[in-house]
Amino acid sequence: MAIKAKEKEIGSSKTMLALSFWHGVTATALQKMPVDLSSRQTAILLHIYLMPSPHSIKKLAEEIPISKPAICRAVDALENAKLVKRVRDKNDKRNVSIQRTVKGSVYLSEFADIILSMSKDNG
Repeated sequence: MAIKAKEKEIGSSKTMLALSFWHGVTATALQKMPVDLSSRQTAILLHIYLMPSPHSIKKLAEEIPISKPAICRAVDALENAKLVKRVRDKNDKRNVSIQRTVKGSVYLSEFADIILSMSKDNG
């Protein structure tokens, strides 16, 4: 009876399944992942790994789209966690690209494993 009331409050059973799935993914990630990323940081990290290079703060802000200061803060956190790195252009020191790291690749691989595991449990 309580579940029916919740379904009416939140929405359809598909909505409940989607939210329940994502809850399981995020709760498991909090337990198992070495770094607790915000949704913004996760979106930026995924963009850097899934979209073709090169990546800059300006380009990320245009493509995601959120403000350059918000991108900068998120990249700072990702860089501190060594999930990405900033690299200055040798020919033009003003240009800085955001690049992948091995640690970032491993992090996303482990995150994908959690998602796949949760999808098997729910499927």
